[in-house]
Amino acid sequence: MNTKLNKSDYILLILYYGVAVILNIIDYKSRGLKTIEFWVDIPASLIISFITIILFMYIIIPKFLMKKKYLLFLISAFLTLSILGVIDDTLGFLSAGRKLSNLPKWYNIIINGVYTSSNNAGFLLGILFTKKFYEGQSQILKIEKQQKDNELKLLRSQIDPHFLFNNLNTLDSLIDSDAEKAKEYINRLSLIYRYLIKTKDAEVMELSKELQFAEHYIYLMKTRFGNDYDFKIEKQTDLTDKFIPTGALQTLLENVVKHNKPKHNETIVANIVINNKSLEVINHKGHTTLKKDSLGTGLENLKVRYQLLSDEEITILNTDKKFKVVIPIIKLSE
Repeated sequence: MNTKLNKSDYILLILYYGVAVILNIIDYKSRGLKTIEFWVDIPASLIISFITIILFMYIIIPKFLMKKKYLLFLISAFLTLSILGVIDDTLGFLSAGRKLSNLPKWYNIIINGVYTSSNNAGFLLGILFTKKFYEGQSQILKIEKQQKDNELKLLRSQIDPHFLFNNLNTLDSLIDSDAEKAKEYINRLSLIYRYLIKTKDAEVMELSKELQFAEHYIYLMKTRFGNDYDFKIEKQTDLTDKFIPTGALQTLLENVVKHNKPKHNETIVANIVINNKSLEVINHKGHTTLKKDSLGTGLENLKVRYQLLSDEEITILNTDKKFKVVIPIIKLSE
């Protein structure tokens, strides 16, 4: 739950304090208090109440209560309420023309201070905390819905009819020209679809299995496009206990082919580099169809999926000569 104040929270504070000022003025007038008490007590109470709200919403609640450090929460809450309450009460005491020597005993001052702070800020804190809770629940529901939508989009993009049609066309030409290669092509294509169907409900997949899938996928593309594209895989780390979003590597490979058309007698070289923390796909650019400020649908979807699955983001470097995508490795166990 995010407890930081947003625009609607500040509007709520302004309305609340506006009503509080009016009610305090009416109360002070009905009791016939001095003018100086208007100008000292009311601003002081508002300022101290606001400071209390800020301390609780930005420090005490997120640092202690949300992290289940209940003892530290109680201590920090008590100290904050007592100190700010004592300041508020002391200012009110002085504005009424009383002397500090007439202050109550220290323990009474502290008790009164906690009561004053709780009275000034407690109700408003309760409203804000409840509001934040419901906003958090709404955000969770929104994320869950978005995740389901993205999973459906992923499934549709993985089993793309254009992908099947293109491969059937390639297979048709292979049957007439190279029967043995056609058999291998059918075998690789069946392995790809078996993998897609098997992993359609998985949010993440072992990196080793994604690489096996990628090797079959690269075979189909090299058979279809010949020397137009060359994919090189470099493993710089052990693949055990390393995961990436299911279909992420397919998205990166498709991105290279979809948005880079080789120039005359040129091969688009794409390097897939795997280290302990990330997987990188770097390719030099041919005749690109991708605008410099655009990611393309596949990368946009992948970016959103990372936001849903972890607190890490993909990194994209798009220059005139090179396109580089870095996706973080997801570790499910330490």
